[in-house]
Amino acid sequence: MIADDLFDLAPVVPVVVLDDADAAVPLARALVDGGLPVIEVTLRTPAALAAITRIAAEVPDAVVGAGTVVRPQDAERSAAAGARFLVSPGCTSRLQAAMAATGLPFLPGVATASEALALLESGITAMKFFPAEAAGGIGYLNSLRGPLPQIRFCPTGGVGPKNAADYLALENVGCVGGSWVTPADAVRDGDWDRVRALAAEAAALRTG
Repeated sequence: MIADDLFDLAPVVPVVVLDDADAAVPLARALVDGGLPVIEVTLRTPAALAAITRIAAEVPDAVVGAGTVVRPQDAERSAAAGARFLVSPGCTSRLQAAMAATGLPFLPGVATASEALALLESGITAMKFFPAEAAGGIGYLNSLRGPLPQIRFCPTGGVGPKNAADYLALENVGCVGGSWVTPADAVRDGDWDRVRALAAEAAALRTG
């Protein structure tokens, strides 16, 4: 699998924050059942790596990845935990090298045309656009399509049910990332039916 393949698996990548690794497997099953197999577990909590390991081992239909990869060791530890892809909010040369060294597909984060060009020079054509709304949103991404038609983006940050379809309608957007599919209270309460329903609504956003 290459990074571009991630865009074709589902229109929405749930951005998941887990404080309890015991919730990882039922959460992942609910997302997969709802039609969202690509799951980004952010490295924002101590439970994140254990959660990735459990999902990788127990939910074979899930494509679990690590988000908020900000240090070289984050990439190495995520790969060792069983992550199948990596996502970073931004990118440096050291971080890019570390993610590439894992052999996993990765979506490096960009917020400007210059950052996108720097990655393009390395042959990278699949990127995260973050923070999407704060960095210019739909209008900015649409403006990049002309000079940089070879790049596809996964916008994340301020993307939700009210604007996800508008992002997905852009030719240079392969998927979107967001946390609205896994509300904190639903995860805390183990309301997997609610997560499954939200996932099904998000999965139906694919327009083409």
